[in-house]
Parts: sequence; structure tokens; C-alpha cells
Amino acid sequence: MHDDLRAGARAAAPLLLGIAPFALVAGVAAVEAGLTFPQAVGMSVVVFAGASQLAALELIGQNAPLAVVIGTAIVINLRLIMYSASIAPHFATYTQRMRAGLAYLLTDQAYALSVAEFAENDDRGRWRYYLGAGGAIWAVWVVGTIVGVVLGAGVPDELGLTFAIPLVFLALLVPTMRDRPTTVAAAVAGTATVAVAGLPFNLALPVGTVVGIAAGLIIEEVSA
Repeated sequence: MHDDLRAGARAAAPLLLGIAPFALVAGVAAVEAGLTFPQAVGMSVVVFAGASQLAALELIGQNAPLAVVIGTAIVINLRLIMYSASIAPHFATYTQRMRAGLAYLLTDQAYALSVAEFAENDDRGRWRYYLGAGGAIWAVWVVGTIVGVVLGAGVPDELGLTFAIPLVFLALLVPTMRDRPTTVAAAVAGTATVAVAGLPFNLALPVGTVVGIAAGLIIEEVSA
């Protein structure tokens, strides 16, 4: 294995401890929503997006219209547009086909790990590092989903597997809060998201994101 590929996988390793139970929950939720084994595993392979999958599965279990299910998943994943715009310059020299393949592995974790590494290490082989991190996350996600589907509803609630979900995102958030603008952006985004949690179609997340970004930009301008 190439050193950069191995470095990416190694960087993702601590996060896999939280992603594994997250994937297990997704597998169990798929069974509870009435999906078959191929459908549940296929969803994780094709969609590969934890938060939107759980939201979609909840709606499927409630017999929501397909348009609402798809629309909700899209809204929740709108943040990936910002991730793509941010990380794109690091992959600008690659072919369009290669960039499309790398886009499949874009997640919160792969993005955060990669941009942090690229900012500190110019010599790093970027696509290999990103592939190492994203590939490790993908493998654990799919395997975890399979285990969750096999176990089904037999996983007791006392295990508290759902608690691992916010821990994964907190593990990514805290290290990035290095200055006042990013700290304010994170605090405002979190507060705004909770405040508008009742919005239809799961719009709370994108609304909180926009408000948080605006707050961070204002603080950055004032501090300049």
C-alpha cells in the first residue's frame, strides 16, 4: 500500500469507532422500515450518506411520498456542495473522470481530514490520501450496514448506538474551531439549527448552515 494511501486510512481510523455503530443503526433502521437485505445494503452503497439515509428511512417507515423522501435526502446533503467547492482546488489537475470518482467518497469525515492534511502538508499525494480516508470510511459503513441488517431489530436500545452519531460529528467539529470566526460560526449554526428544528422537509440543517456561515463571515470582516 502506498504511504499516502495508508496515511489517509490511518487518519480515519479513530473516526471508524464512531462510524461503525452509526452504520449498524442505519442497517437496523432499514430493516425496521421494511427494506429487504439487497435494498438496505444497496442504499448504503449508492447513497453513502448517513444522516440523509436515516432521515429517508424514517420517512419510508412512515409511508411518506417518494418525492418527499428524495427531497429530504437532497436537502440534508446540500452541505456537500460547499465541501465540493472547498476541496475542488486540491483536485483541479486531475481528469474529470477521476474527480467524479473521488466525489463518490465525499463525506463530512473524508472532507475534514483531507483539507486539514492538505493545508499542513503540501507534499502529500492528495488523491491517494483522500482515497485512503474515504475508502476506509466507505468499507466500514457498508460492512456495518450489513451487520445491522443481519441483526435487525434484535439490537437492544440499551446499547445506545444512536449516541455514537453526534459523537462522530463532534470529533470533526472541535478540532476545526481554531479561531474566533470558525468558533462563532459553529456556535451560531448549532443554535440556529436547534431553534428551527421544527421546519418542514428537514430544512433546519441548511438554514442553520447558512446562518452560521453568515455569522462567521461577519466576525471575520469585523476582526479584519
